[in-house]
Amino acid sequence: MGVAALVLGIISTVIAVIFPAIGWVGAIIGIVGIILGAIAKKNGQKGAASAGLVLSIIGTALALILYLACAACVAGLAGAAGSL
Repeated sequence: MGVAALVLGIISTVIAVIFPAIGWVGAIIGIVGIILGAIAKKNGQKGAASAGLVLSIIGTALALILYLACAACVAGLAGAAGSL
């Protein structure tokens, strides 16, 4: 489970950085990675579980922050286009 958490954390971070418009997908993947990482740490795995947990938390936070920034940018552009 630790390796699965690590892989999901990597995928979540990559989606957050490269595709911020679909950041909600990265956030969901990151949340699943957090759950798997916590379960793996509880079962005694250390290395990959800790790395997966940390990377999933970072990926989830980045995905949500960049998705909100992207949505705010689109809303600002729509407002600016409406005032022309």
